[in-house]
Amino acid sequence: MGNSYAGQLKSARFEEALHNSIEASLRCSSVVPRPIFSQLYLDPDQHPFSSADVKPKVEDLDKDLVHRYTQNGSLDFSNSLTANEMEDDEDDEEMSGSNSPPIPYSQKPAPEGSCTTDGFCQAGKDLRLVSLCMEQIDIPAGFLLVGAKSPNLPEHILVCAVDKRFLPDDHGKNALLGFSGNCIGCGERGFRYFTEFSNHINLKLTTQPKKQKHLKYYLVRSSQGVLSKGPLICWKECRSRQSSATCHSLKPNSSVSSTVTPENGTTNGYKSGFIQTDSPILSPSNSAINLSGAQDLTQDKNVVKPLALSLQVVGKTFAADAANGNSSHGGKSSASGSTPARPLTYSLSPRPSYASGDPATMFISGPPKKRHRGWYTGSPVPQPGLVVPVPTVRPLARNEPLLSAPGPQTPLTGILQPRPIPAGETVIVPENLLSNSGIRPVILIGYGTLPYFYGNVGDIVVSPLLVNCYKIPQVENKDLEQLGLTGGQLLSVENMILLTIQYLVRLGPDQIPLREEFEQIMLKAMQEFTLRERALQMGAQCIPVSPGQLPWLARLIASVSQDLVHVIVTQNSLAEGISETLRTLSDMRHYQRLPDYVVVICASEIRGNEFCVVVLGQHQSRALAESMLTTSEFLKEISYELITGKVSFLASHFKNTSLGDDLDKLLEKMQQRRGDSVVTPFNGDLNECVSPQEAAAMIPTQNLDLDNETFQIYQPQLTVARKLLSQVCAIADSGSQSLDLGHFSKVDFIIIVPRSEVLVQQTLQRIRQSGVLVDLGLEENGSAHQRAEKYVVRLDSEIQTKFEVFMRRVKQNPYTLFVLVHDNSHVELTSVISGSLSHGEPSHGLADRVINCREVLEAFNLLVLQVSSFPYTLQTQQSRVSSSNEVHWIQLDSTEDMGCEEKLYFGLNEYSKSLQWGVTSPLLRCDETFEKMVNTLLERYPRLHSMVVRCYLLIQQYSEALMALTTMATLRDHSTPETLSIMDDLISSPGKNKSGRGHMLIIRVPSMQLAMLAKERLQEVRNKLGLQYRFEIILGNPASELNVAPHFVARLKTWRGNEQEEWVPRTYQDLEGLPCIVILTGKDPLGETFPRSLKYCDLRLIDSSYLTRTALEQEVGLACCYVSKEVIRGPAVALDLSGKEQERATVSENDLDELLIDLERPQSNSSAVTGTSGSIMENGVSSSSTADKSQKQPVTPSFQSPATSVGLDEGVSAGTSAAGEMLKQECDSLGPHMASSTTSKPSSSSSGPRTLPWPGQPVRGCRGLHTALPPVVILSKAAYSLLGPQKGGKLPASSALLPHADVAWVSALRPLLHKDMSSEEQSLYYRQWTSARQHHADFSNQPDPNSGAPSFHPRRLLLTGPPQVGKTGSYLQFLRILFRMLIRLLEVDVYDEEEINTDQSESSEVSQSAGEPWPDIESFSKMPFDVSVHDPKYSAMSLVYTEKLAGVKQEAIKESKVEEPRKRETVSMMLTKYAAYNTFHHCEQCHQYMDFTAASQMSDSTLHAFTFSSSMLGEEVQLYFIIPKSKESHFVFSKQGKHLESMRLPLVSDKNLNAVKSPIFTPSSGRHEHGLLNLFHAMEGTNHLHLLVVKEYEMPLYRKYWPNHIMLVLPGMFNNAGVGAARFLIKELSYHNLELERNRLEELGVKRQCVWPFIVVMDDSCVLWNIHSAQEQSSQSRETGVSSKNVSLKSVLQHIEATPKIAHYAILGIQKWSSKLNSQSLKTAFSRCHVHDFILLNIDLTQNVQYDFNRYFCEDVDFNLRTNSSGLLICRFNNFSLMKKHVQVGGQRDFVIKPKIMVSESIAPILPLQYICAPDSEHTLLAAPAQFLLEKFLQHASYKLFPKAIRNFKSPVLAIDCYLNIGPEVAICYVSSRPHSSNVSCEGVFFSGLLLYLCDSFVGADLLKKFKFLKGATLCVICQDRSSLRQTIVRLELEDVWQFRLRDEFQTANSSDDKPLYFLTGRHV
Repeated sequence: MGNSYAGQLKSARFEEALHNSIEASLRCSSVVPRPIFSQLYLDPDQHPFSSADVKPKVEDLDKDLVHRYTQNGSLDFSNSLTANEMEDDEDDEEMSGSNSPPIPYSQKPAPEGSCTTDGFCQAGKDLRLVSLCMEQIDIPAGFLLVGAKSPNLPEHILVCAVDKRFLPDDHGKNALLGFSGNCIGCGERGFRYFTEFSNHINLKLTTQPKKQKHLKYYLVRSSQGVLSKGPLICWKECRSRQSSATCHSLKPNSSVSSTVTPENGTTNGYKSGFIQTDSPILSPSNSAINLSGAQDLTQDKNVVKPLALSLQVVGKTFAADAANGNSSHGGKSSASGSTPARPLTYSLSPRPSYASGDPATMFISGPPKKRHRGWYTGSPVPQPGLVVPVPTVRPLARNEPLLSAPGPQTPLTGILQPRPIPAGETVIVPENLLSNSGIRPVILIGYGTLPYFYGNVGDIVVSPLLVNCYKIPQVENKDLEQLGLTGGQLLSVENMILLTIQYLVRLGPDQIPLREEFEQIMLKAMQEFTLRERALQMGAQCIPVSPGQLPWLARLIASVSQDLVHVIVTQNSLAEGISETLRTLSDMRHYQRLPDYVVVICASEIRGNEFCVVVLGQHQSRALAESMLTTSEFLKEISYELITGKVSFLASHFKNTSLGDDLDKLLEKMQQRRGDSVVTPFNGDLNECVSPQEAAAMIPTQNLDLDNETFQIYQPQLTVARKLLSQVCAIADSGSQSLDLGHFSKVDFIIIVPRSEVLVQQTLQRIRQSGVLVDLGLEENGSAHQRAEKYVVRLDSEIQTKFEVFMRRVKQNPYTLFVLVHDNSHVELTSVISGSLSHGEPSHGLADRVINCREVLEAFNLLVLQVSSFPYTLQTQQSRVSSSNEVHWIQLDSTEDMGCEEKLYFGLNEYSKSLQWGVTSPLLRCDETFEKMVNTLLERYPRLHSMVVRCYLLIQQYSEALMALTTMATLRDHSTPETLSIMDDLISSPGKNKSGRGHMLIIRVPSMQLAMLAKERLQEVRNKLGLQYRFEIILGNPASELNVAPHFVARLKTWRGNEQEEWVPRTYQDLEGLPCIVILTGKDPLGETFPRSLKYCDLRLIDSSYLTRTALEQEVGLACCYVSKEVIRGPAVALDLSGKEQERATVSENDLDELLIDLERPQSNSSAVTGTSGSIMENGVSSSSTADKSQKQPVTPSFQSPATSVGLDEGVSAGTSAAGEMLKQECDSLGPHMASSTTSKPSSSSSGPRTLPWPGQPVRGCRGLHTALPPVVILSKAAYSLLGPQKGGKLPASSALLPHADVAWVSALRPLLHKDMSSEEQSLYYRQWTSARQHHADFSNQPDPNSGAPSFHPRRLLLTGPPQVGKTGSYLQFLRILFRMLIRLLEVDVYDEEEINTDQSESSEVSQSAGEPWPDIESFSKMPFDVSVHDPKYSAMSLVYTEKLAGVKQEAIKESKVEEPRKRETVSMMLTKYAAYNTFHHCEQCHQYMDFTAASQMSDSTLHAFTFSSSMLGEEVQLYFIIPKSKESHFVFSKQGKHLESMRLPLVSDKNLNAVKSPIFTPSSGRHEHGLLNLFHAMEGTNHLHLLVVKEYEMPLYRKYWPNHIMLVLPGMFNNAGVGAARFLIKELSYHNLELERNRLEELGVKRQCVWPFIVVMDDSCVLWNIHSAQEQSSQSRETGVSSKNVSLKSVLQHIEATPKIAHYAILGIQKWSSKLNSQSLKTAFSRCHVHDFILLNIDLTQNVQYDFNRYFCEDVDFNLRTNSSGLLICRFNNFSLMKKHVQVGGQRDFVIKPKIMVSESIAPILPLQYICAPDSEHTLLAAPAQFLLEKFLQHASYKLFPKAIRNFKSPVLAIDCYLNIGPEVAICYVSSRPHSSNVSCEGVFFSGLLLYLCDSFVGADLLKKFKFLKGATLCVICQDRSSLRQTIVRLELEDVWQFRLRDEFQTANSSDDKPLYFLTGRHV
């Protein structure tokens, strides 16, 4: 439309600026582009509005249009301006009628130094209403507060105090000339001229200041005391006649204005109000437009007048951008998406809350009646009446009567001022257009400027449906490539016109234009051009259609349309063509044939080609007009028509039957004829009657095979629940820190559902059946049933309080993870902002208020799970859910992979595919006959909404079908066969047997009033026909509970068997088996589940008002369900659900019949097929007298078509001969040839293995049907064409529609959604191509303006899956497994093994009394040391020889020892508050301990070298300390240079109760994440010194994960060393440090022995510590019990450190925990035995006992034995125990032994015997340390090395100075060579072998001569190298008694660089 209107500024500059403005407004999606007038005329420094100002304000609403109107009475929106831009062209016309630009009004310059900021007065005081709304303002008597508008601050109102004498009264009269006002900012008084006042308050005006123009509103205080905008000030004889409404002066002629609803897409992203002006009231005859109507309404005083209607004018921002998808809010916001105008709170307009950004919602009223009088005194030109611009000007009928005029409302006055308009540009709409022609034409905006419309504009509709298709938006290059276009190739106007005509021709007589369809055509056309352009290679433009060729090409294309499309070409303007069309229409006689579409083309020289389409087709114009209303709007429209009695003509038409009889009289007559009796309730014919008492007392048989609907979770639900869980884990693992699962120990939830009582009850039922409340530990088993109610909340007015209670729980329980489930989250997702202003929609914005409130977004312990079957409204560019947090239901397409499931899901796609099954009774049907009747009626009643007409007809159809089936057979021919067969099935099925079960029929009637009407009418007919005991009629109103008659409740109870007395059905599923009609009302179906007995779903009322994907699909979603797999027979390709079109194409007609018949018959009933009696009439389907007889001819009554073989009654015993009658003919019967083939089929045909489930074989399942097939769905033609069969197997056409009315397409150019897109891909598609409209709850969630990155809420998930697929069960299961996982996170697997080698008989000779807390050194030192190893981790190690061992029977041990390496026993324990943790634990208390804050980065820790000499290593050792700043206090540094001197040690005498004295060393390798190095909780948060001992190469990893820990880094030479090296260095370092500290403290006067000599060395897998005490034994139990309590590491250490004379103990430790710990093991409180894993080591006493730094295994046993042989005390505290966690990674497991040089990738595993080889041999060398290979080899080589020792514990192997594991079947006798060492007695022992390992000089030949060996005993000598091996042999004189052979020398299989170890074996002679 990029041209200005004729008669306006014609300069090139204006053209260009206008063009740029339009372009900017189209492209712009966040900030308002510069208004064109300001571009042309205003000073350059005017600020464009910033997006921060984009807040919906009530002000904007008024401001816009009022201004607009002010200045040009013609409501001209010509200039494509958005709402706020219009301010700037304020009043050009007021000053001059010419086209010259307005002369800027020159104001006096402001006084020097005064403030000139807009919104502030010259004294600098703020005047904006926003700032002052809470202030108390004192004003003199007689003054009023009014609001002035400044053109520079369109979104603000300035507050002024004005003397009310100078303001008009309610009628716009009596205002004194002049002005008197005060500035309420600075308090200056007495301004006598408005000019002076406007200067003072900085109204910087371009035109002369006039009070009439700038003082806009009265300001009023609301009940809360907030100052807000009130009614408009009514200047000039009440041009705004709404004042009557405002002042409640309920005059008969109170205003009627019309509404123009913003276009908003139910159709295609736009919508404009529905023109429903009918009856004299609303179509004034001669007002200029029905907006102005000052006409006298007195002629119809008895009609309640609607309130002043809000007129929402769709600005011509291209009718504009409001309609422009590009503006990203489809119709609902103006081009820029800026300043959404806030709909007035009172506006009762159909879409009050969405008026938002459309140019505005307004109340206008027009001039007085005489049309061509100028009605504005100042008008320089006599004025034609009021003119309406493009937009949909349509009076919208109101449904609220005027009397309800609410409180202080401010309907806004349109101030309409005249302006001249060239005659050629106007169209006068003929009077009585609608009455004469029966058609209300729809004008589709095309390309170019539309003219103004005058006169009877209520009879036309202007629709922006296709407008966006012609404005090709700017598309980014990447998108262009995706679309297959090049940048330059856009279509010319001529091409667009021709495409439009072609499209209209192709639509044919039935379809209506769809925006999405046309967009795809445009896109294809562009792609063609691009291809052709590429083919030309030159890039030359293809030869365009020249403007001259256009007219005849257009006519040529239209000529094939059989006169359905006409083309009118005019030269001057579109107005001519439109006028001509309307004239033709109004003069037309009814018998003349009209074209459906007239394409008006204006081939103007000046402006190029412009065009628009006038839709005249009866069906098309109505459908287009209706599709412009949103659901809420048309429901209001309908209720208005019902309230005002507009339907009376229609109602009177239906008072008679189709035969012309008076219906009521007929019914009365039948009732009299029947007398008191009623039709028998069940088990009897319709002709049998009984008395009502008898009927009520009849009891059906109990149905034993009725599933008691046990709650089951099926495999797909489990899978999806797991997907949800893994997504939650993914959120927790992501680096965003938004969810810390380790923090929570409990799960709690709340489920929020839409306003549906049934849905609440259904959800409650699922919660109760699933037992989730008990499983989550939220409720006790007994009370869970009652308490369930607090977990389900309905989105209604009470939600606020319930939700606050929930949020309080969230805040009070930080350790509980709450899940807020928002079920059916796509329903009513409007924003609070739009909602707070709305009336009549109480649920408005509630979901937004709950789900998106700040508390929910910020609560760290709250997950939001949105659940929806139609998630499209949640998948926009502004979505709050990240696409990675969407969990989609698993694909259910293929029958194969569902192998094990008994049920298959039958959803929308399956319905669509079922049409290709080739069965004659399809599951998805369109009732053609009904559609024809509807069309006839619609032509007769053009002023009524089609749903009203459809509903009345449907009620009549059902009523007549009932009458036809019971009493008046003559009516049969007047019911459509569909209706008749449904009713027949419904009322005859209960009669067939004693159980009385039947089917359910749903009739969907969205309008509440129509639904109530339908229920009353049908109930009345039913009751008069005596069927009230036969079937029930239920109103399914979401707002109320189900209401079922008592006798039906009794019947349901009987079927259910065991219900309590007071049971009543609360959900639809409770109605299982009840024959009933459910009239389901409400705007949307809300996800209620229906019973398996649902057989028919009547959606004939759902028609072209339902043109969004969600609206349409959720209706069919009612029928989706699970069906037994048998329905979809394996071999029956024709019934294939998995989409194998190719195969399907090859199946011949014949095959189809065969397959079909196969399905048709029950196993046993084939014989009954021919044995039926009864005529066609009994069967209930007569040959229809309507059209299409051929399809509807009924055949033998016996035949049951599969589509509804549901009719074979569930649970009915099928053995009776009545079976034939059960198989009654469905609606579309089979042809006669099929019927005959049925009867001749052998009965075996149907008894295959996957036959239909008959009553004998009930099928279990959620909604598993006993019946064979899913419900039959009857659609209207419009819906059927969108959902029905698509050519080429595409997705149903519904998927191409706009996904939801609350979103808009971003661009008209976008790829198509393909058939094979998974739901994930569809989500990404919608996220790219749709955006939320302004009233959508996500609209405020705009992407980050800088980065463009969308802002997602991190803890929000979206679960999507088709309707009724089982999502509720799935999320309840998710809650359950989430809880299990949290518990799992709070549990730890600890080793649980009994001690080994225990001898229960043994009792310590020297024992202390059990109650002592500490050992007594005297008695303890007399205890013998127990050399046996008891730690279960050493169960596969060599035993240590003791005298006792010699006496043990070999066999017993042999048994226990042979086992292979076994899995160690673990048990799961709950972590307690004293546990040690790994990196995965986070909580508030220890996060400082764990993390470095931003303030203290890693660089804060410093690296310090520490050097000491080690006698053992014979060299200097340099270790590195990494010390964080916070830990430096533990160290001593030199005064200068910060050189590390020593680590501080406490004194023995220190008594600090809050500290542990010993430094804790933890060697760790490979466990930077999994090591339990967080001791914060174990130490109860007290200060302690903890050092991690790590290898050099692992240091960076440990430092990354544990930045606050002190690290001790081992030298690089130890990178491959084992744990022995770490312990060796810890001990060496500690001793060296002890000496340094003694020296340091000695200088301070402390004695050397007073320095604390202990350190703690503990493993990185110690997790929990316990204290045990033996309980007194009770008389019953023989065994004394043990009570255990979890304690902290701190208390354990403090207890041990408090041991008296502690310095005399070398090592102190505690025992290993086991669940078998009994009083036996506690009977000695202290043992002198081995301690492991967690020791207090006295480094002073053990100075001369070293760990063997070469060792990888058993280093602690070796060290303990050496310590003991040195005569030192090792004490184990038995009343403490240690739990060790089973850590799967790291530790010693990590050495994988591989060849040094890899030859091939796949190698055979290397066996332990290959770890050694002969020296200098060609053996494969291995890449592993020599010592490691040696130890591993020894563990497995005892058979080879010490054959005599195997299981010969009397003769152990003698090991001198070392303990090495040489296999579990061998015992080792450890002997120390040191003088004065205490050793086990070897008297009389003959050793079976000798092991010498790296022996030192203490081992001499004399020592060895003391021991005796068996004959044939073996020797193994191990040395560092070959020379020392030989020297040792010589030095120890071994060759005297041992025989060596050359081949007995070996080495470990290392290369010589890796320093192999050598050993020699020999035999004793």
